[in-house]
Amino acid sequence: MTVILEGHIKVPFEELEAIKSHLGEHIQNTLNEPGCLEFTVEQDGLDKCVFNVFERFKDSEAFAAHQARVKASEWASITKNVKRVYEKRGQ
Repeated sequence: MTVILEGHIKVPFEELEAIKSHLGEHIQNTLNEPGCLEFTVEQDGLDKCVFNVFERFKDSEAFAAHQARVKASEWASITKNVKRVYEKRGQ
C-alpha cells in the first residue's frame, strides 16, 4: 500500500540559508531511492521559513528505508532544529 507523508517544516530564520543550500541534494537523494514515487519540498509563498513537504512511497518498506537513510544523513544534522508537522497516510 502506498505511503504518503504530507505537511510542512518550519525552519529557524538563522538556519534558513544553510538548509536551502542543502535542500537540492536532499531532494535528489530521496528521488533516487528505490520506491520513491514522488518527493517535493517547496518554500512557502507567504512565510519563507516554511517549506511544504509531500512524499509518496510505493510501500511501507520503501518509506521505512527512506526514514532510516535520512536519520543517518547530513540532512538530519543540518535540520535538527527544524519543527516538523506531518500527517502520514497508508501503512
